[in-house]
Amino acid sequence: MTAATLSVTTVQEADDAFASEAARWEALRRRDPAADGHFLYSVATTGVYCRPSCAARPARPENVAFFATRAEAERAGFRPCKRCRPDLPPRAEREAALAAAACRQIEAAEEMPSLAALAEAAGCSPHHFHRLFRRVVGVTPKAYADAHRQRRVQGDLGAGSGVTEAIYAAGFNSSGRFYEAADGMLGMAPSRYRAGGVGEAVGYAVGRCSLGCVLVAAAGRGVCAIMLGDDPAALVAELRARFLRAVVGPAEAGFAGVVAAVVRLVDDPAATDGAPLPLDIRGTAFQRRVWEALRQIPPGKTASYAEVAARIGAPRAARAVAAACGANKLAVAVPCHRVVASDGGLGGYHWGVARKRALLDSERERQGLGGETAT
Repeated sequence: MTAATLSVTTVQEADDAFASEAARWEALRRRDPAADGHFLYSVATTGVYCRPSCAARPARPENVAFFATRAEAERAGFRPCKRCRPDLPPRAEREAALAAAACRQIEAAEEMPSLAALAEAAGCSPHHFHRLFRRVVGVTPKAYADAHRQRRVQGDLGAGSGVTEAIYAAGFNSSGRFYEAADGMLGMAPSRYRAGGVGEAVGYAVGRCSLGCVLVAAAGRGVCAIMLGDDPAALVAELRARFLRAVVGPAEAGFAGVVAAVVRLVDDPAATDGAPLPLDIRGTAFQRRVWEALRQIPPGKTASYAEVAARIGAPRAARAVAAACGANKLAVAVPCHRVVASDGGLGGYHWGVARKRALLDSERERQGLGGETAT
């Protein structure tokens, strides 16, 4: 069966599900949005026709008639409801179109348009537009603009453009503002990023912890990788693959204290003694939002991928949250082990599900929570 045939079959099955009058009445009772697009209903006393999901007060059965299309309802003398707007595309499609238009407006602008300007173009209030954009896109307009600007700077520098040219092409109106943001956007000096990260120094050391081997690596701003495994050589090979253009080598002798602090963190993630580790967290705007949300989950507690997605304002992005967890380079420091599947299962873990289970069991024991970890 081809994809086109499957699509037609799916639509036909949905239409069949609402073919009977009993099914249509049940859809009206539940105001079922799944029935929208499959039939309409009219109300004789008001003279309007509506979608099945319309929030209007339920009508008396003797005043209701069903129609397959808008044309049928209008030929019968009914006008579209001003509340559910059955004469327009479904709400989700309208909102997606508004959000997409705002994204194109942001991308085409030399500087970030104001929230008021974006809302005016969308034909709604700034407050309503902000909520709509975040619900559809998963991030705020400002976060989307920042991510777009980051991609543009990275693309221009990677293509060989000069730093000054990339600054203004990306919409920064001053070099000062760019250099304030450059560290978080690029993870290194712009000139070094332009050269592909060539020459960046990443020092590492391998220690032992309760979960086997732990590799700790640091760049100029702090610890950039914490990796768990059984084979030190395999961990070093993975580190080199993650930092292909950097100069990767053993850290200096003074790094032993950092490794010891990481071992303490792995062996007891709930420990709060000593100064926090300086972290060099690199990722996209979305990944950083996910990772920050993970750091807010208390030791001994867990959250599902869907719950994390909801916490960052992107409730439909559970798979993207899982991908961000998989891209995490900082085991335990960014506690992706505290994210589990919605069905209670452990889900995946880059450094092995057995280690994930051990970390969760250890945290629960130390927090006195008892019980068993998800399986």
